[in-house]
Amino acid sequence: MSAVIGGIAALVAVIAVGWVVGRTGVLGAEAGGVLSRLSYFVATPALLLLTLADADPTALLSAALLATAGSAVLSALLYATLARWRWRLSPARLAVGGLASSYVNAGNLGIPIAAYVLGDASFVAPVLLFQVLVLAPVGLAVLAGSHPAGDAAPRWRPLTQPLRTPVVVGCGLGVLVAATGVDLPSLVRSPIELTAALAVPAALLAYGMSLHGAPRPASGDGASQVWLAVALKTLAQPALAYALGRWVAGLAGVALLAVTVTSALPTAQNVFVYASSYDRGTLLARDTVLLTTVLSVPLLVGIALLLG
Repeated sequence: MSAVIGGIAALVAVIAVGWVVGRTGVLGAEAGGVLSRLSYFVATPALLLLTLADADPTALLSAALLATAGSAVLSALLYATLARWRWRLSPARLAVGGLASSYVNAGNLGIPIAAYVLGDASFVAPVLLFQVLVLAPVGLAVLAGSHPAGDAAPRWRPLTQPLRTPVVVGCGLGVLVAATGVDLPSLVRSPIELTAALAVPAALLAYGMSLHGAPRPASGDGASQVWLAVALKTLAQPALAYALGRWVAGLAGVALLAVTVTSALPTAQNVFVYASSYDRGTLLARDTVLLTTVLSVPLLVGIALLLG
């Protein structure tokens, strides 16, 4: 369980540094937005390029994908359906809520937890690949489409939006490198690695800065929307993953534990970066990330004890 606690403690420490930076104002009022855009438009595409270039694309064809992808899609659709029926939210806000309800922290927490708790880091590959190749592009296409392009914009422009999204471009290049088996030379890989190293700390610092001076989590008019996302992420998604893994995919033992644990990971801070980059549902994403991270510690420990 030290991997779970240690991974979350590292995230919290960097977020706390961001809060202190925001409180002191040493970087100025606009620093949080700048860091979010830096992470989204520059560093995260580089990180995903390297991640997918070193990954095995065939991991998407594993039996575990049925449980991990199915639970994520169902959780996102549940949020979109319930939130649209109850609050008549816009497509962009539904996209943020759907991502917050299903997009797990597979990189920062998933990899170390899979390595130390499950004994094999490859268990996180299916959910990681599915998120960056399918879930994120769909959500980002909706967010990007929420920005008016002007009357003179071609009608086909929204259809090509996913291809022009930085994260999708980075994913596409990574898959291309992996599929062709090209070994990136050091002269090319080194600057990409340096840029990619900014992605996680920049996102966490920006998130921490956003907490300073903000209302307490899940307060105000949007509190119900936040708690719906939190409930779906912490309860519904891992339960769906377990059910799909056991009774549909036929998983058992460590494989079943793996899909349940990875689906129970908290909402990734990427969702906050996406929301703040397009200025849609930022508080919803921020509060869901915070609350699911706090709740994930007892949740992951409980799942490990029950299924381990």
